[in-house]
Amino acid sequence: MIRRQQSSVRSLASISTQPMRESLGASVLVLNRFYVAVHVAGVRRSMSLLCRDLAEVVHMEDGQFANYDFDSWRLASELMSVERHPDDDWIRSVKFEIQVPKIIRLLFYERIPKQQLRFNRRNLFARDGNCCQYCCRTFPHSQLSLDHVIPRSRGGQTTWENVVCCCVNCNVEKGGRTPREARMKLASNPIRPKYSPLLVSKLENPKYESWRTFLPAAMKVKNA
Repeated sequence: MIRRQQSSVRSLASISTQPMRESLGASVLVLNRFYVAVHVAGVRRSMSLLCRDLAEVVHMEDGQFANYDFDSWRLASELMSVERHPDDDWIRSVKFEIQVPKIIRLLFYERIPKQQLRFNRRNLFARDGNCCQYCCRTFPHSQLSLDHVIPRSRGGQTTWENVVCCCVNCNVEKGGRTPREARMKLASNPIRPKYSPLLVSKLENPKYESWRTFLPAAMKVKNA
């Protein structure tokens, strides 16, 4: 068993990242032992857990979920490779090719994490859909900034209800003024999300449709 794990880990460690860069950037929903969603992991971390027999794949088949350890998932991947679905991701090692699982289940982890929504740039950009709340144009993260609707110089707080996604040009144009003073209209009133914006954005992608079965409770966040 130990030799098999070491061999699998070495094979996965040799994954070529250049042609598979997009697949390695995919996300995997992680469940605890009781099938409760605990967080979202990257491909490398997820495959490492599978190789060490710390997790198993939970895969949707004909409307039902089936469970696979690393070896059985590798064999199943060989069968599925004959007819590949466009929403599936694949990674290739020196010895084999394997489908990236959408969901894995931790075999020995029972804790349920506290669902607390963090205020940060990633979550705020996700809440506003990377769309400037003044000019209503969508931008990459590198061209976006955060704007305090009520400027901090006027006592405005750094909260969900007072900060919006804003492009650099609109931020400069607004300056230290309120939207009314700058004659700039907000696309929508900023509010605290009820659910994790990042998870909501993932669920808009058909690739992660199978996550919905496990996410209703995990997406709820505390208002405190």
